[in-house]
Amino acid sequence: MLKRTVLLVLIASFCWFGVSANAIALSFNTPIATLFSFSGTRPTNLGLNNDRFAECPSTPNCVNSFSTDSTHEIAPISYSVQPEAAIAKLKQTIESLPRTKIIKATDNYIYAEFTSKIMGFVDDVEFYLDKPANVIQVRSASRMGESDLGVNRQRIEEIRAQLKAIG
Repeated sequence: MLKRTVLLVLIASFCWFGVSANAIALSFNTPIATLFSFSGTRPTNLGLNNDRFAECPSTPNCVNSFSTDSTHEIAPISYSVQPEAAIAKLKQTIESLPRTKIIKATDNYIYAEFTSKIMGFVDDVEFYLDKPANVIQVRSASRMGESDLGVNRQRIEEIRAQLKAIG
């Protein structure tokens, strides 16, 4: 507790002089995310409801393949292998990404938490193997804040590219 208090006082003091909070925290070998809690609370609206994800909030820090508005819409991920192979490859891809934890995985649904490197922000990301449409539906949303600087969209596009490269 004393270490945390000292670090917070140092950060407040040195930030006044333009020294980065990250530099101070790293000099104490302490990730800044451990000083402040930016993880938020896990949403209660996760999962499927009538084979659909929850709508995105009005903030621009969410993408959803079921959405039809230009701010939040993103194409689902297509696949050309058997559905079981597609979900297995998706799970493997997610597990290969840094600071990622799969919370729930079934034969047609994956929910994972992605944590940002520096500040420890958590994004909730869902995937649904939509067999009738032959695609993987996606939803990626930040728990906190207004803007994500496009991180959720970039993450889904990175996963799409990795799955395409796998085959």
